[in-house]
Amino acid sequence: MAIEIERKFLVKNSSQYKHFPFSYIKQGYLSTDPERTVRIRIVENVAFLTIKGKEKNCSRLEFEYEIPISDAEQMLRFSVSKIIEKKRFRIPLTQELTLEVDEFLGCHKGLVLAEIELPSPDFPINLPDWIGQEVTGDKRYYNSYLSQNEI
Repeated sequence: MAIEIERKFLVKNSSQYKHFPFSYIKQGYLSTDPERTVRIRIVENVAFLTIKGKEKNCSRLEFEYEIPISDAEQMLRFSVSKIIEKKRFRIPLTQELTLEVDEFLGCHKGLVLAEIELPSPDFPINLPDWIGQEVTGDKRYYNSYLSQNEI
């Protein structure tokens, strides 16, 4: 069983991470039910099927499987909401922690979120000063919500 422990933040200054490499991500949802989301994601030329449970205290069950990219492209046609497109920058903070900064494209252009996966909910983190307000648990910043709504 896989457990994702993740905290999410708004980004105050987008010029601070631009020199890090990024990947282009395209994703859609086969289910946006709050009890379980089912996502198809294409990252450059690799694709994944991901199933996530309901979040509780910044933790939730997560199962992710690599799938053929041709299957993922076809499955995106079944998306129950808008396709999300974004650039993801990966910024190493420590040997064990990496900050992922998502710069949204399309109807969410201008929205920039940072996520960090942790080994435990109370794991101490020291974030750069360009990271803003924490939005962990704020459903408005879930990708599944963003696929159905504009902020």
